[in-house]
Amino acid sequence: MSLSARIAWDDTVLPFQLDRSDIRGRVARLDGVLEKVLEQHNYPPAVEALVAETALLTALIGQTIKLRWRLSIQVRGSGAIRLIATDYYAPAAEGEPARIRAYAAFDQDKLDPAKTPFQQIDGGYFTILIDQGQGMMPYQGITPLSGSSLSDCAQTYFAQSEQLPTRFALSFGEAQSPGDPAAWRAGGVMLQHMPKASPFASGGGSGEGGLLEAEDILDGDEHENWNRANMLLDTADELELIGPQVAPTELLVRLFHEEGPRVYDAQPVAFGCTCAAEKVRESLSIYSSEDIATMVTEDGIVTADCQFCGAHYEFDPATLGVDGVEAPGDDG
Repeated sequence: MSLSARIAWDDTVLPFQLDRSDIRGRVARLDGVLEKVLEQHNYPPAVEALVAETALLTALIGQTIKLRWRLSIQVRGSGAIRLIATDYYAPAAEGEPARIRAYAAFDQDKLDPAKTPFQQIDGGYFTILIDQGQGMMPYQGITPLSGSSLSDCAQTYFAQSEQLPTRFALSFGEAQSPGDPAAWRAGGVMLQHMPKASPFASGGGSGEGGLLEAEDILDGDEHENWNRANMLLDTADELELIGPQVAPTELLVRLFHEEGPRVYDAQPVAFGCTCAAEKVRESLSIYSSEDIATMVTEDGIVTADCQFCGAHYEFDPATLGVDGVEAPGDDG
């Protein structure tokens, strides 16, 4: 099968439940979406890998938020890779696709080919933010970076901040078939134990720096069921996770047929950015006319570029800032 061909399960997130284990999860496949995210920039391989991993985590986690909400992941570090930022915009209405965008900030001169991509973040924080819309206070959860991957960080986040045992198995990279250009494909599975009525874990955890891990939260049959599901997930290979020959439903049956898997409607996802000229103008409204003057180019304009999609905006400095006035109806 040509990798460039559109497949029914490309760019989808499929929610499921394991009825015999009180475990829920999602299977995500990002293909055209990830290609669109990465083609906006010319990232070095290490940065591309981290952006791909974060985008895949964002799709898996974001699928649970309500219509019109936004979920963001931010990874901030003190190393060569300073920031990875992703947004997942839930559909505006049932049946519409969710939208994903992402970008990274890094110091090219500090990238070290001897280090793994994750090591080049060099400590910092993993943050999830949920914006419920105008008039609502955003929710924000922060945990230190831990483990050896961003997937490890996300697992620690859910154990520490939500006390929800969570596991991610991800695979991503450029794939190529004869006669086709290389293209990014990504896929993964998220497992999450359903919350208890009163989640509780006393004392410090067994994870790095005393952070909570799944074994600190579950006991008895729940612990046994969780371990069994994780061992089954361990048998998935990278090609199964990515596809394209294995459908998400086929993967679930292969891995969890004895756990009673039940699937729900798949959520389509697409690349999408919410930048607009008026939003940029609004962000510049906090500056005084003196500050705006320092931003004016040799051509006498103020320019701004969207970090996510590369859109370029140009403004008349006289219409910007707290002192800027744009005369209505002036045809000039």
